[in-house]
Amino acid sequence: MCHTTSDRNLPAASHVETAAKMVTEAETAAESAQEQKETAQAGGTSGGKELENEPGNAWQYHLENVEPLENRPLEGKRILFLGSSVTKGARSLDVSMADYIGKRNNCEIVKEAVSGTTLSASYENSYVERLNNVDTSQKFDMVVCQLSTNDASAKRVVSLGEVSDSGNPEDFNTRTVAGALEYIIAYCRETWDCPVVIYTGTKYDNIKYGKMVELLPDIQEKWGIGVVDLWNNEEMNAVSEEDYELYMYDGVHPTQAGYLWWTPVIEEELYRW
Repeated sequence: MCHTTSDRNLPAASHVETAAKMVTEAETAAESAQEQKETAQAGGTSGGKELENEPGNAWQYHLENVEPLENRPLEGKRILFLGSSVTKGARSLDVSMADYIGKRNNCEIVKEAVSGTTLSASYENSYVERLNNVDTSQKFDMVVCQLSTNDASAKRVVSLGEVSDSGNPEDFNTRTVAGALEYIIAYCRETWDCPVVIYTGTKYDNIKYGKMVELLPDIQEKWGIGVVDLWNNEEMNAVSEEDYELYMYDGVHPTQAGYLWWTPVIEEELYRW
C-alpha cells in the first residue's frame, strides 16, 4: 500500500485509528455489495425468476390488476415515500405499497428508496443524506417515512437516542434513530410545510426494532405526526401461518400480496391528513 508523507508521520495510535476506520469502511462497503448481490439474485431489481415464482408475487397481485378506489381522498396529491428495501419493494419485483396507494388513489408517488440504507446518518446514503438531496423546488403534499429495519440490523451499530426538547434541526443527533427521525420531520415541515407519516414493518424477531417502535409515541406527541404501527397491529399479528407465508417473503420484506395486505391499513392513516 502506498503511504503519503502525512501517513508516515502519524503517531502509532493514529495509525491504529486510521486502520480501524479503513476496516470499518471496507466492511460497510462489503455489506452493501453483498446486499446488492442478494437483491439482484432475488430479482429485486431485475425481475428474476425466483421472485416471479413466489406465490405472493403471482399475476393476480400485479399492479396492473389493481383497480382505482371509488372514493379517493388522496387523488391529485403528490407524496414522497422515503425508505429502503421495504419501501422499494425489493422482494416484490420493485412494487411496494407506495405503488398500490398511487394506483388505488390516483395520486402521484415518488419513491426515494435505496435498499440496505439506514435512517441514521452514521452510514453512507442514509435517509437523512438522501432527503437533503431531494430537489426542494418539487412540491409534496405529504412525506411517508419508513422506520428502517436496517438500523436494527446486527450488521449496524446505531444508537436509539432520545427525543430532544428542541425543534431546531441543527440540534438533532442524526447518527441516532430518534435524532434522524426528528430531523426528517423538521426538515419536511420547513421545506414543504406538509404532514409526515412514519410507518413500521409488521412484527418479526428483532428486539432492537421493537425498541425503535417504542420511540414513536413520544415523537408523535411532540411533533403531531401520523404513525402507522403495523408492528403492534393485533389483527395483523393474528394472521394465519398460511396467509403470512403468502404475504411475507421473509420477516422484513412483503411480497406483492403482502403489500396489498398492508396498503389499506396505511391508507387509513394517510386519509387523516
